[in-house]
Amino acid sequence: MAFARSRRRPEANYWPGFVDALSSLLLVIIFMLSLFMLTQFFLGQEIQGRDTALARLNSQIAELTELLQLERANADDLDSQIAALTATLAGAEAENTQLADQLAGIGAGIDDQEDTIAGLQSELSAAQELSDEANAQVALLNQQLAALRTQIAALENALGASEARDAQSRTQIADLGRRLNLALAQRVQDLSRYRSDFFGRLREILEGRADVRVVGDRFVFQSEVLFDAGEADLDAGGLPELDALADAILQLEEEIPSDINWVLRIDGHTDRRPISNARFPSNWELSAARAISVAQYLVSQGVSPNRLVAAGFGEFTPIDPGDSDEAFRRNRRIEFKLTEG
Repeated sequence: MAFARSRRRPEANYWPGFVDALSSLLLVIIFMLSLFMLTQFFLGQEIQGRDTALARLNSQIAELTELLQLERANADDLDSQIAALTATLAGAEAENTQLADQLAGIGAGIDDQEDTIAGLQSELSAAQELSDEANAQVALLNQQLAALRTQIAALENALGASEARDAQSRTQIADLGRRLNLALAQRVQDLSRYRSDFFGRLREILEGRADVRVVGDRFVFQSEVLFDAGEADLDAGGLPELDALADAILQLEEEIPSDINWVLRIDGHTDRRPISNARFPSNWELSAARAISVAQYLVSQGVSPNRLVAAGFGEFTPIDPGDSDEAFRRNRRIEFKLTEG
């Protein structure tokens, strides 16, 4: 037992070392905190100083800005004053120049007057010395003046003769115009006479047909005589009337003198009911196509093409404004008019 007690080791005591280590760590932490607080203090002082400096700089910038604006305003005022002074100076220089010119003009005028006086005095002396020569020159001038008067009289006589010829020419022109008007009136009268004869023959040829009539200076065929509804191809039933018309036109061509310019105008008309198909988009095309068909047939019968004019009027020149079937029938027509070419 004594042996056992002698073999037990003494127990290790770690607490003092732990306390020392903890104390050292605490001191280090306190040192670090002190160092951090000191650093924060100096940084705060530095930042505060910079803020103060920045505020001072901003204040200085604001003052400089105000000073710059004042300087700019002063500069604008100075520019305005300079411009005004420049304008005043320019006006003064212009006035000075004008006064100098006037002064020079006055000086030149005085010099000219002095020169003129001297010249007049010299001329007077020369005139007094050469009075005989002057009298001879005056006589010569009088002779030249008389010759000029003679030439002027001759020119006035020539002008009078020219005016007389001009008046005679005007009279001749007026006479020619009167003769031309008379000739034209005679041609119109002759054409009217041939028109009357032509219509008279057509009345005799087509006598008794209610669908063919004379309206004013026109010979009117109802469209039903020559065409089917909505068509522009001649119907065989109306060809005899066109043959008779062609014979009358051929006879008319032989009777009317060649110096009378005349044509037979063929006018196509429709009623106002619209038409629209692939061949005739409107009544205008239909009326023109019908007039052309009649003209082509007359040419095929020997009528000269240069004596025919085909025109389409569509529904735009009705002779009956009514809305009845009879009114529509009257408006569907082919008109023939003998007129000047």
